Amino acid sequence: MSVGALLGRLVPRIGIALLFAVVGSGLWYMQERQVRDRLSWQGVTTWSELTPLSLHRVLRNDGYLLGWSDIRVSPLWVSYRLQEVASPSAGERPGFQRDWRTLWPLKPDSYAHSGYDRGHLAPNYAIAAVHGRDAQRDTFLMSNMTPQRPDLNRRLWQRLEEVVMDRFVPRFGELQVVTGPIFDDAFFFEGMLHRAGLVEVPEAFYKILVVPGAQPRALAFIMPQEVSGDEPLDQYLVSIDDVEARTGLDFFPQLSASAAEALEAGVHTQGWNLDEVARLPSRF
Repeated sequence: MSVGALLGRLVPRIGIALLFAVVGSGLWYMQERQVRDRLSWQGVTTWSELTPLSLHRVLRNDGYLLGWSDIRVSPLWVSYRLQEVASPSAGERPGFQRDWRTLWPLKPDSYAHSGYDRGHLAPNYAIAAVHGRDAQRDTFLMSNMTPQRPDLNRRLWQRLEEVVMDRFVPRFGELQVVTGPIFDDAFFFEGMLHRAGLVEVPEAFYKILVVPGAQPRALAFIMPQEVSGDEPLDQYLVSIDDVEARTGLDFFPQLSASAAEALEAGVHTQGWNLDEVARLPSRF
């Protein structure tokens, strides 16, 4: 067979293959965008300025999105939606699992005996209650874990997670939550060397709560690692702008400048009834 005849046969087949690839990629992109839009409000969290420390990859899981940093070997943010459900419940806790997408070999015992807990960012109970069993399993991926001091993880942070699911979600019907670690970049090399196994240890953690709508309302918290655990939750209130300044992230990039100013610049507690919940003990 001549070269010309061979090319005559191959070119149409290559064209068809390319067409299928383009169509398939387009359908995948549309589906991915739809899933991301369901799990985020006013755009997926991104960096306010691209640097090696703010660069991250978006990992999609059942029930939540995660921004993974290969330099810090840590998530920079986790984003999820919570809705009120009639009878919230969670199944038995799954086992911790390695996530092959992190590239680094983070195993369930990667920072055992370090003095830090494997602290969930996307919470086991709330994600299970709203998004189901498969989503609950995904919260036990090691990519969703950060080193947290026990008094923070088991007491203060847990109390905040309980208030979010038990009080705020029933009050408002729906919440957008963005949460993650804060690292000490004032001492870059010291921070980069402060690790539990491979994972950089944060100095604090943030949680942002937004009630979506035409007139959204928001609360934000920053909680340091060194807490006793029984402090009132409202002691750690900050503005979203404060969190963005500490993290270098832009949490709601599709907000207009005026809407971002109204939502993010101050601390507005009206309607949240914090005085009723700030000192509640943990249910455990």
